[in-house]
Amino acid sequence: MLKLYNTLTRKKEIFKPLKDKKVGLYTCGPTVYNYAHIGNLKKYIGDDVLKRVLIYNGYKVTHVMNITDVGHLVSDNDGGEDKIEKGAKEQGKTAWELARFFEDYFWKSLKEVGVLMPDVAPRATEHIKEQIKLIEKLEKRGFTYKTQQAVYFDVGKFPNYTKLTGQKLEDKKIGAREETVVDKDKKNPYDFALWFFATGRFKNHTMRWPSPWGEGFPGWHLECSAMSMKYLGDTFDIHTGGIDHLTVHHPNEIAQSEAATGKQFVRFWIHHDFLLVDGEKMSKSKKNFYTIEDIKTRKLNPLAFRYFCLNSHYRSKLNFTWQGLEAAQNALNNLYEDYRNIFSDTTKKKLVGKGETYRRQFIDAINDDLNTPQALAIMWEAIKDESLLANDKKQLLLDFDKVFGLGLSKIKRLEIPAEIKKLAAQREKLRREKKWQEADEIRKKIEGLGYKIEDASEKTNIKKV
Repeated sequence: MLKLYNTLTRKKEIFKPLKDKKVGLYTCGPTVYNYAHIGNLKKYIGDDVLKRVLIYNGYKVTHVMNITDVGHLVSDNDGGEDKIEKGAKEQGKTAWELARFFEDYFWKSLKEVGVLMPDVAPRATEHIKEQIKLIEKLEKRGFTYKTQQAVYFDVGKFPNYTKLTGQKLEDKKIGAREETVVDKDKKNPYDFALWFFATGRFKNHTMRWPSPWGEGFPGWHLECSAMSMKYLGDTFDIHTGGIDHLTVHHPNEIAQSEAATGKQFVRFWIHHDFLLVDGEKMSKSKKNFYTIEDIKTRKLNPLAFRYFCLNSHYRSKLNFTWQGLEAAQNALNNLYEDYRNIFSDTTKKKLVGKGETYRRQFIDAINDDLNTPQALAIMWEAIKDESLLANDKKQLLLDFDKVFGLGLSKIKRLEIPAEIKKLAAQREKLRREKKWQEADEIRKKIEGLGYKIEDASEKTNIKKV
């Protein structure tokens, strides 16, 4: 049975979807105003593992991931500029050009680290109609009010606003009061904007649309609710995001969605913890802001970063160092090399005995709240088990990689040149004759040609260096 840690209940729960064997999955996507960095990618790799585990368990997954290309302001308290508009000014592009440029980079980065593409990737700018309809529903139910700057959601009218965090509303009020209130006409500091007007501080906002309340643009929180419910329904199974969304963005999503429909919005909430760089938060000012291009510049495989992430639980902080990534690259190279060396037996048959035991252990690990570090340990134990048949190892590795996503199915069989095989045979003959020095000379010659010899209990293995 698959168990997931549900932030809403603050405990592991047995996962059962609303519809038998069908899962609605919404994963918070990027705000496309800058390059996707490796801290972002940790979260998307974690989402991908979740999706793969669901599929591995026999579920049909409908995966929706939004693209935020308007409305995400610099501050969570509705302060500052729109991130897209601000970035466009700085780079001398239109807001539309900037958003498409960084969206393309985002998709390329995901593919580099083996992330499966979502079934639907809705852009906020292409779902304005749905967002306006959602505000109209909230307005009819009495959850909105209007100031000169925006249409707001009145949090005070929504019971259990802080149920996701377990925080008391009074504590949230105190925290909100410590921030600068951008709109003096807001009823409460923690109320959030549903629709900003293209006037005043936003008079130069280039992305704008007509609405019943005036020309303007949607708020960031509204977008996720409108798009997720359009494609997955008023209530769906799983919603994921970074832990930084836990206190503001996700509670706002819940409030406006449930206020509009009167139904539970999401059943399982999954939150990923941060990636640190040398023990610190990633930032441009500290020059520890890394992208896939930085990894490739160092001649490292982007999938090594995926392997690096798999070594940590998604709910734990992960500290990135280049030394750590290089170690992950070495481990990945060893995995590929080990996989190449079991191609000798391609017979397809059902796993029996110990092979099936490893598979069951693997399932238990991934179904225990996506415990990828334990699952990797099981994989390596199986690889090193000399009592397992080559075919069993091959089947296990390919099966495990349905979750790991490390591209084993693309690894080609290692073809040993005839010259190397001949030298290995000569060396083996000399070893049987106990001519150790001569055998060692041939070993050195083989290594000089780019191969190495490993003497196992039953046979000699030849590997590419």
